Amino acid sequence: MATRWKKITGRFYTTPAGGRPVREWLLALPKEERRSIGQAIQKVEFGWPIGMPYCRSVGHGLWEVRADLNGGRIARVIFWIRGSEMILLHGFEKKTQKTPPHDIALARRRKQEIDR
Repeated sequence: MATRWKKITGRFYTTPAGGRPVREWLLALPKEERRSIGQAIQKVEFGWPIGMPYCRSVGHGLWEVRADLNGGRIARVIFWIRGSEMILLHGFEKKTQKTPPHDIALARRRKQEIDR
């Protein structure tokens, strides 16, 4: 039996104060929704590079993991690839067709903070 290896490894962005906002957001969700988002992240880890319906570019070197939640809701986790790591920068429930610019801007600020 062939063993599958992760092509990239997910890692949570950590604030200068030691917080991990994506992890904290995930832990506040119901278990079933955490599992759905975790499975989507795992598909990216094992399948990178991967496209729709699991992942798409949001520009500026950022990507989003796409996950469906209960009741027709959707969640997104914006990440950045650095070497062999998938840095999870920002997670949120998406309520509009287009990814809100303030969510992308927040992820960009976090990426720039790491990339200094």
